[in-house]
Amino acid sequence: MVLGHYLLESFKQIMLSGRFSSANLLISNEITHSIRQEEQMSDSKIFVDNYLPALLGQAWMLVSSEFHAVVEAHGLSVLEWRVLSTLADNGSMGITELSQKTVSKQPTITRVLQRLEQQGHVIRHNNHNGSDRRITLVSMTSSGMLLVEGLLKEAELHEQSVLAPLGTRKSKMLKQVLQELIERHNITDMKK
Repeated sequence: MVLGHYLLESFKQIMLSGRFSSANLLISNEITHSIRQEEQMSDSKIFVDNYLPALLGQAWMLVSSEFHAVVEAHGLSVLEWRVLSTLADNGSMGITELSQKTVSKQPTITRVLQRLEQQGHVIRHNNHNGSDRRITLVSMTSSGMLLVEGLLKEAELHEQSVLAPLGTRKSKMLKQVLQELIERHNITDMKK
């Protein structure tokens, strides 16, 4: 809130000095609007209304639950979908990396992979070309790809409908900020 007030005052000074263009005025109005929204949000006395992990969790639940019904209608659990959609663009992946990308514990991923392998959607194989041959890699089969192709398109449409009200600039910024948070706080061990 202090930073927001400082930015607002800085833009007021620029505007009063006469050194601004219509583009600066537009940016100033957008920043002023964002700062006022931020100040209104920070006025909430409920802790979770301003606590980032709670906000991320709430946003995730609200946005993803809409699509989970679509996934389940195709006969997949949400975790099976996350595994298959992660493998769809990655070729082969190690189980540890797969557990990190799907935000699941490694033993849970192993059980899901057993089911998906029995159904013919994935295969597990040794890392013959890599430096560590103990690592088991997972790849999607053509059956698995066929299963998720349509869902990937539906997921993209769902994402577009969720982000459309934010506009292109905010949507891109939101993704960039989230990717930066993930990179900075990368989970290195989901085995527990």
